[in-house]
Amino acid sequence: MPQAESQLFPNRALIVDLPGPDLDPASADLLREYGFGGVCLFARNVSTPERTARLVSDIRSILGPDALIGIDQEGGAVLRRLDVPMPPAPMGLSAALLGLSEDEQRTQAFLAGAIAARGLLELGINWNYAPDLDVNVNPLNPVIGERSFGADPQVVARLGVAWAQGSEAAGVLSAVKHFPGHGDTFQDSHLTLPTVAKSRSELEATEWLPFHAAVNAGVGSIMTAHIIYPALDSERPATLSAAVLTGLLRDEWSYDGVVVTDATDMKAIRDHYPNGQAGPLALIAGADAALSCGHGDDTTHREHAAAMQRAVASGDLSEARLGQALARLQRAAQRFPGTPRPYTDAQKQADQAQVEAWGRASITRTGTVEALDPAEPVLLLVSQGAGAGGPYGEFLSGAALTTALQRALPHLQMALLPVNDTLPALKLLGEFPNAPVLLATTDRWSIPPTYRELTPLLQTRRTIQLALWNPYQALELPFPALISYGFRRGNLDALSHALISGEAPGHLPFQVLQEQA
Repeated sequence: MPQAESQLFPNRALIVDLPGPDLDPASADLLREYGFGGVCLFARNVSTPERTARLVSDIRSILGPDALIGIDQEGGAVLRRLDVPMPPAPMGLSAALLGLSEDEQRTQAFLAGAIAARGLLELGINWNYAPDLDVNVNPLNPVIGERSFGADPQVVARLGVAWAQGSEAAGVLSAVKHFPGHGDTFQDSHLTLPTVAKSRSELEATEWLPFHAAVNAGVGSIMTAHIIYPALDSERPATLSAAVLTGLLRDEWSYDGVVVTDATDMKAIRDHYPNGQAGPLALIAGADAALSCGHGDDTTHREHAAAMQRAVASGDLSEARLGQALARLQRAAQRFPGTPRPYTDAQKQADQAQVEAWGRASITRTGTVEALDPAEPVLLLVSQGAGAGGPYGEFLSGAALTTALQRALPHLQMALLPVNDTLPALKLLGEFPNAPVLLATTDRWSIPPTYRELTPLLQTRRTIQLALWNPYQALELPFPALISYGFRRGNLDALSHALISGEAPGHLPFQVLQEQA
């Protein structure tokens, strides 16, 4: 885009969100007024396929054919479209694939990325903020966990890059994230501004390795992390750091793809750089697009647009830098035009069969877990409270888990445990003194205190822990466990099969747990 044009359209470097499943008149007016570069869709925007496709079409009718329509369709818990074959969580995919040759791992990870893309391109969505290339070396990481392919940077690079290439081969631009690495934090950047105080050599050996591999492979875009890395910049998070985005990524690694920020409404950015400052600061640092999210409130978008205009007018954001960013976005849109591509029934059936196969192959055993007898009573203890937050919009309820498991275990009896009350569990255990017990951990964040209170009693029974979301929770209780890396229908069907067959072929994707298996 020529400089004279780029000065007129700084808002093309802003990707915004919308309030609902349709393009309401106020949102349409906002898009016309500001001419943003694209839209990021969330679960609130995704309804029936026809309705969502119409939303995407309506957006492009206003913003033009080069509008980029993004979404988080990572797999596992982080999915926005749920009515198509759903790729597994990255860590679940690793668990399913690690027993195969490296070439076969790449082939199947490539297929997972393609499956994710097919369900998006059918609707005209052309940008997936996935996969996650964070190396999850911190078991206490509150926001990455099973979103990572694991704790081995070589595995993360191998599977993550292949996944991204599969997405792009199927027509959807991939944004690998969160550069330069969110895997060794104990804080959630949705809530605060973390720091990763590692030396450059440590970062090169672990966090940076998958991203460098993605750059070398030519992956089309990279999403930034709202984290401070003092080895490169002790003041600004990577999203706003010229040392990270220009010095390292552009100059040292020679990356010429699109760099997009993570959502700027996250507290790591919003609390420190309010009133739209983050948009122009990110572009000045070397990003090409700022993700302006206001949970459907257009105030954030207007603030970013005003800040972008001020930065261009003052010369802080040069026309040359803006023109470079807009040219990259335009090239990406032309390479991935988002022309809807039919997702045939035959392809959906094949993809669903593959997803189910990965689900069964991912179930991982720690300790000795013997098959249960479907003809006998089995007790299920599950907490009444389950939390979601950050990038997660859903959780698994006790009722849904019971219904899923009863298909394989028809005599299953369930006790729903309030947060601080063990009485329902004690009552059920007393009614069935000889029945095996399934203790389900369904929360992303922490194990309920009632579980710890019941642990001495459960150690006298045949107890199996079901780690249904956070796989690291299998470390925290002294029971043999089955890990499913997620709670979608396919995960629960695979778990049911494992409970009655004794088959749990998955490989643990992080060494700390493997040593205890």
